[in-house]
Amino acid sequence: MTSLPSLLEKQRYKVFQEGNTLYARKGIVGRIGPIIVHASMLLILSGAILGAMTGFIAQEMVPSGSTFQIKNIIDAGPFAAAQVPKNWSVKVNRFWIDYTPQGGINQFYSDLSILDNQQQEVDKQTIYVNKPLRYKGITLYQTDWGIAAVQVQLNKSPIFQIPMAPLETKGKQRIWGTWIPIKPDLSEGVSLLAKDLQGTLLVYDVTGKLVSTVRPGMATEVNGIKLKVVDVIGSTGLQIKADPGIPFVYTGFGLLMLGVIMSYVSHSQIWALQKDGRFYVGGRTNRAQVAFEREIIEILDQLSSTPSLDVPMAADLVSQN
Repeated sequence: MTSLPSLLEKQRYKVFQEGNTLYARKGIVGRIGPIIVHASMLLILSGAILGAMTGFIAQEMVPSGSTFQIKNIIDAGPFAAAQVPKNWSVKVNRFWIDYTPQGGINQFYSDLSILDNQQQEVDKQTIYVNKPLRYKGITLYQTDWGIAAVQVQLNKSPIFQIPMAPLETKGKQRIWGTWIPIKPDLSEGVSLLAKDLQGTLLVYDVTGKLVSTVRPGMATEVNGIKLKVVDVIGSTGLQIKADPGIPFVYTGFGLLMLGVIMSYVSHSQIWALQKDGRFYVGGRTNRAQVAFEREIIEILDQLSSTPSLDVPMAADLVSQN
């Protein structure tokens, strides 16, 4: 049996020998792989349960320049209350949209600050689609936008801000509108419509007739009143999510892929015994049995050619399962 260990080691087997008995194995990761696969599935399941029980999803539409705390929760687990932050808030410093040369929306951005209880800034980031802000397990995604208000000035009056609301268009396009009084007794006014933050605003009288168009920073005259649109205030649509189970799910998926790869490695074992002038060899593998059989036969053929050892018929000494 002196030649067999060296032949097995050339085939990358780990050899254990005691007296006239021998045991060799290789590809132990092939046995560990299925264990890791099952453990990773349990980890993924645990992470999913944890997220479902303690996570939440909220949506907020916040005007530029406003500060808010997370309140508009649309979905939450039974133990999600502990995840909702109460000791910090979010300020939307600025919201803006980048447009393409053709006038379409290229990207929209939100410059956000995290404020503590003393309204001190502890974090600041600019987010956009596919680039969220993460803070203390809470993730803020940029998902939508809107028009919150319009700032106008009548003649030499102070600048005042009037809210704008989305109008029903049966899904054709997004339009926001508001009504602006042009007389102190509110007996007369005009309607103002806008479809984005940079385009032309349409001015309609009480009869629904288009009387003028104006852009932000410009003025127009309506019934002897100088109407100046100072600015259009955008609002950012944020989706806010907390899911404590995500690290476990991601870790589980990583281990699952690793375990699947490891499971493709063949785990092969060989036993040998020399007794009463005879030499017994057995082996088994969990996959690639034909290749394993050829490997064993090749080793036994090399062993039988060794003058110092009389090996009986090699093919009769191999067993597999």
